[in-house]
Amino acid sequence: MKKYGRTFHLPCSPGASSDDKIMSSIEGLMVEDLVITEKMDGENTTIHSGGAHARSPDSRYHPSRDWLKAFAAGISPYLAEDERIVGENLYARHSVAYDALPSFFLGFAWILGSEVQSWDLTQARFDELGIQPVATLYRGRYRAGLFEDLARTLDLSMQEGFVARIADAFAESDMPKRVGKYVREGHVQSEIHWMKADLIPNRLA
Repeated sequence: MKKYGRTFHLPCSPGASSDDKIMSSIEGLMVEDLVITEKMDGENTTIHSGGAHARSPDSRYHPSRDWLKAFAAGISPYLAEDERIVGENLYARHSVAYDALPSFFLGFAWILGSEVQSWDLTQARFDELGIQPVATLYRGRYRAGLFEDLARTLDLSMQEGFVARIADAFAESDMPKRVGKYVREGHVQSEIHWMKADLIPNRLA
């Protein structure tokens, strides 16, 4: 099992907790082609040639993973051994309630070996596999104040935040420099962890 790397918080992210990692610099995101996607409130999940696994080392059974297991069964046979699809399992409601999802699995990364593929190639691979991507909120040149301006456009009752990454491919080991997230303040709304609470499914469009 190869876990997807941790995404560090952008320095302007108000949702970072004491055990979260914060980017020491955003210089690695100051590029001509930057992609910003919506951060979805689900369970980080990797689909690979042998099946699927959650990012968390917790492998206890949870009914929200039944749907994902069936979905992955239709994807895994088409993946090479060194190929991984990473996205969010959104079947179970966490802190944000979704009522118009295009799918219960939304992809955001395609990895070959140890390289995160470019956003354009990722979108093309998702199309081949029938995977819906996370929504793109912005694509273009980095500019000063971009992240703060975008944060002000969020509907904080319905959106957890966003993730910025360079559009080009990059080494998975460079994730701390090439990917950063903004998370709303006080994101977790319940004291009960979603895996211990009653399962409430999100809804599809």
